[in-house]
Amino acid sequence: MTPRILIIAGSDSGGGAGIQADIKTVTMLGGHAMTAITAITAQNTLGVQAVMPVPTDMVIAQIDSVASDIGMDAVKIGMIGSAETAHAVADRLEAMSGIPIVFDPVMVATSGALLADDATIAAFARLMRIATVTTPNLPELAVLGGEAAVRSGSAAVLVKGGHGEGDEIVDRLIFADGSEVRWADPRIPTRHNHGTGCTLASAVATGLGRGMSLSNAVARARIFVRLALHDAPGFGAGHGPMGHQAVRLDVALGGDISGPMLNQITLPMTDYEASAAFYRLLGLHQIVESAPRYARFESAGGGTLSIETADEIAGKPVIFLECGDLDGIVARLRAAGVAISNPTLESWSWREARLVDPAGNAICLYQAGENRRFPPWRLS
Repeated sequence: MTPRILIIAGSDSGGGAGIQADIKTVTMLGGHAMTAITAITAQNTLGVQAVMPVPTDMVIAQIDSVASDIGMDAVKIGMIGSAETAHAVADRLEAMSGIPIVFDPVMVATSGALLADDATIAAFARLMRIATVTTPNLPELAVLGGEAAVRSGSAAVLVKGGHGEGDEIVDRLIFADGSEVRWADPRIPTRHNHGTGCTLASAVATGLGRGMSLSNAVARARIFVRLALHDAPGFGAGHGPMGHQAVRLDVALGGDISGPMLNQITLPMTDYEASAAFYRLLGLHQIVESAPRYARFESAGGGTLSIETADEIAGKPVIFLECGDLDGIVARLRAAGVAISNPTLESWSWREARLVDPAGNAICLYQAGENRRFPPWRLS
């Protein structure tokens, strides 16, 4: 299934946020991106130089054009442009029942430029009421009246912690019944973080459009954002764009409804220096060094290959399949009579379950997230 995602948002001429980041995110996650552009901005990594709202009638015409022909499986709303457009968009979407809606209440660009006036922010209440989830950062949450106010106005709220203090970022998904799911990860030190909110919301919308649960869609979206931050190309003198284009084989098909992804293999070796030199000569980029026992390499396409002493892996290659729902796949295999180990969190931060195929080939089903390519000990 290719999820059809309608993005209602503004254009970023620098390509780091807005419609441009949304399209890249949806595409990299296997969806089909469609757009209703609400504003045109002249901006780069240093700031926003000009903003021109698109007339409300034209925004609605774009929505109607897409809905009448292609259809949609989810909607992402970002920069809305004006209060008039906010109300008109709410009118249209209220009539489209059953479609997941992710509302990112964009108010201020990463550079600090204002992207919504007071009247537009006041109109956000209608969009929050129809949203499946609203995704404010901490400053946006405060402007919207705080957690209690946002919770009362939206079915679920994802409070993004990137603007918090400290070296750890905590994101909280809060449901209408008060229950919540928390994620905590080390802050990634980079100034190339333009468009994180747009990217996260579009990734969540793509997951919902594919049929994933909200919590799993958020979990996958967070990994996508973190990998894109790691892969930022370093453009511009200010808050640069992230590296959406480099996130290929980590979360593209992951989640709670899709099968495992082949993205890692480990081969036996007897001479560390000789094997490591060979794979570097071949053109692979070494990202982990643990001589004389182990090394990991990265290919241009995002796949990884490891070499490990033969006695550690019984002299046989090991195929690694990354699973969005590792426990579910293990349960399904056991129900079919397949012998497989219990999923275990290993010291290298991968959660793994081991088995062999009918021919005796070793297979590892695992979850690693960003740690496959960006473990804390990755070589600089």
